[in-house]
Amino acid sequence: MKAKSFFSRAAAAPHIVWSVMFIVAPLLFVLYYALTDPNGAFTLSNIAALPEYGGTFFLSISLSLIATIICILIGYPMAYFISRAKPSRQPLLLMAALVPMWINLLIRTFSMMAILDDGGLINTLLGTNLHIVGTKGAVIFGMVYDFLPYMILPIYTVMSKMDKRVLEAASDLGCNHFEVLLRVVLPLTRSGIVSGVTMVFVPSISTFYISQKLGGGTFELLGDTIERQFANPDTYNVGAAISLVMMVLILLSMAIMNKFADEDAEGGMLP
Repeated sequence: MKAKSFFSRAAAAPHIVWSVMFIVAPLLFVLYYALTDPNGAFTLSNIAALPEYGGTFFLSISLSLIATIICILIGYPMAYFISRAKPSRQPLLLMAALVPMWINLLIRTFSMMAILDDGGLINTLLGTNLHIVGTKGAVIFGMVYDFLPYMILPIYTVMSKMDKRVLEAASDLGCNHFEVLLRVVLPLTRSGIVSGVTMVFVPSISTFYISQKLGGGTFELLGDTIERQFANPDTYNVGAAISLVMMVLILLSMAIMNKFADEDAEGGMLP
């Protein structure tokens, strides 16, 4: 038993060292700079300055929530369609949905600029002169395009593991297709939805490249504001304070999502 315990600790050591160096230590650095001034003296002025960025927080959360909801509305039917396809076709359909993840985020965002720009593909095909880049709609579109696969994958994973006999039993008991989806499939896939929401909302609220390119610099999200603060040594500490609050928001959202996932697991398969 002692030997087994020793080998277990030895196997876990690299993961612990990695977590301390690249997760715990950066968080401590952010906390330190958020509570100090450029001279290293303790201060709460950085935290006190955060209300000035209330509009940025609200805009970032709003756009991220909208993008997440759109990803659910698009990703859930796609995951359901893939899971109900023939087993031989499912790998091909899943690969088609996940192919964008194989391309670098920067390249995907630049491709969206080429499509949505004033002289881009959409305006060329429609023969219009719509100004899309530089709007909030373009940023939401970019978030959905870049993060949609993160919604499809966890929902599909849960759906593919559902016992088909449960669906057949619901049909035999008089449920139509809509009732089977609403009363059986949806409750059984809540854990996948929770995972997908977390995986989409977290990168959406912290993104800065999408908003910079597709937003055209007309407005700022949290990621843009933090990058701008870190570029100036005089406002470095304010940027750390904003980062600290954003991390708290992300941790709270993940805790809420995990709570829902735990309640689903404890509540059983069906409501």
